[in-house]
Order: sequence, then structure tokens, then C-alpha cells
Amino acid sequence: MDFSKKTIKNGDEKMSFPNHTRVTEFILLGLTDDPVLEKILFGVFLLIYLITLVGNLCMIVLIRTNSRLQTPMYFFLSHLSFVDVCFSSNITPNLLYNFLSDQKTISYAGCFSQCFLFIAVGIAELYILASMALDRYVAICSPLQYSTRMSNDICISLVMFSYMFGFLNGLSQTLLTFHLSFCGSLEINHFYCADPPLVMLACSDTYVKKMAMFVVAGFTLSSSLFVILLSYLFILVAILKIRTAQGRHKAFSTCGSHLTTVAIFYGTLFCMYLRTPSERSVEESKVIAVFYTFLSPMLNPLIYSLRNKHVIRAMEQMIKGHLFRKNAV
Repeated sequence: MDFSKKTIKNGDEKMSFPNHTRVTEFILLGLTDDPVLEKILFGVFLLIYLITLVGNLCMIVLIRTNSRLQTPMYFFLSHLSFVDVCFSSNITPNLLYNFLSDQKTISYAGCFSQCFLFIAVGIAELYILASMALDRYVAICSPLQYSTRMSNDICISLVMFSYMFGFLNGLSQTLLTFHLSFCGSLEINHFYCADPPLVMLACSDTYVKKMAMFVVAGFTLSSSLFVILLSYLFILVAILKIRTAQGRHKAFSTCGSHLTTVAIFYGTLFCMYLRTPSERSVEESKVIAVFYTFLSPMLNPLIYSLRNKHVIRAMEQMIKGHLFRKNAV
């Protein structure tokens, strides 16, 4: 790193500070500095990552190949699985490498791309979850108009909006972050290149970045959650109008998996991003980040498969078909 110093006279006092820093890499402090614990965590997170990949990729293949799963609900679910794979793969490989490496560094370009993808994919997931809530609302409250209101074109438009909105916000937020000047310690107090700890390292004015981060995080979280809550408010009213307990249970059971996913993902994100970055909040956010970065992508396919009889039947058909072809050969 190269530092060029600038001196400012302030009364009888002179202050010197770095005016320009050419950053080539950052240091990720990670979750722990205990070598023994790092080896244990390597095994734990490798297992979680493998389960995440297998579970979500199987869900995508299952939905794409099974004719009974060609509905809007499973279309959105396949994209939820896709963003979960991207979400986990953006962070886990580098984390696993750092567990076994003495030099826990990440390049400037690698940090930029990791920060960008994290925000972009995270926002896309928020709006895909909101689209799934809209789908459940139409299915329960307007079943006779379901095929027209949730047509193929509308579903594709909702997903494309989620990806594009995530991409544009991710790019703008990351450009604002890396437009800041970094000097002194370049140790990121996290296990990936996250916005709040990066802002803590900046030696230039961070007001604009902090406000932009708070506004974007607040808007995306609140707007997508508003769609979900409003959808479920109408769903609840519709379910209460159903006379039989069996009918109410059947209608609400289709929403259980989605509500579980929403509770895990939104709860942890609210805890992390709707706070002003500080040493304490950044330290706490590392623990919170484990839930939505690793556990949520791993649990989503398990939640939807274990609670969904259509997915279970499709899995049984796929396994039986594979075994039948294998025995025939």
C-alpha cells in the first residue's frame, strides 16, 4: 500500500493524515482465531455447504423435470433455490479456504464482487419471497382467476424484476462503498466482505454511504415485507371464512413452509442491517449472518420438501425411475 500524506494547518496545530491509499487486498478476521476450532468449523461449514448444494440443486432439477410441479408456486421455489445456491456459493468457498490458511486475505476485486453479489442476491431473494406470498394470496383468495392472474408472463416478470432490482441496488451500494478511502488497518471484522465492517474501515466521510445503506436496506426490507404481510392478511381473512376445520387446515398448510422461510430470513436481516454500523453491532452481526448465510439456504429445501406432499411424491418418482433404469441396464 502507498500512502501520500497531506498536511493541514489548524491554528498552531498541524495534522497529517493519509490522503490516498492504493488497496490491493483486505484481511478477513473470520469467526475465530483458534486453530483447533477453525478445523472443526471447516468440517461443519463444509457439510452445511454440501447439504445446501445437493438440496437446492435437487429441488431445481425436480421442479424442472416433473410435469406435476409446473405451477407458479414451484416456479418461484426453483428460483428461490437458485438464489440460495448463489448466496451460499458467494461466501462459503472463500470461508473454507481461510479456515485452513494462515493468510486470511481477499483481493480488492474479490471483496468488491463478494459485496456486490451478496447485496444483489439478497435483495433478489427478498422479492422472490414476496412474489411467493402474492402467489399464495391469488391461489387462496381468487382460485378461479389463478391461471390468468399468475400467468407465465406475469411470473417471469416478477422474477426478472427481483433480479434486476437486486442487481442495480447491489451495484450502486457496492460502488458507494468502494468509492470510500481506506487507510490504516484493512482488517474486516467479519467472515466475508460485508458493508457495515467495510464502512468502519473508511477514513473518508461515510455519511452518504451510511444513509444510502440505511435507506436501501429499510426500503427493500419494509416494501417486500409489506407485500408479504398484506397478502397473508387477506389470506387469513379468506381462511377464517372457510366453514370446515379440515378446509382451513388445508388452505393454511400451503403457506406454512413459506412463512417459516420468511421468519428466518427477514428476522436475521432486520437485526443486521437496520442498525448504524459500530464495533458492537458488527461483532454481533457475524453471529446473525451465520443464520441467513448458511442455515437459511440449507433449511429452505428441507422445509419445502418435508412439508410438501407433491414434492415428496415427485422425489419418490424420480428415485424409482432412476432405480428402474439402473436395474434394466
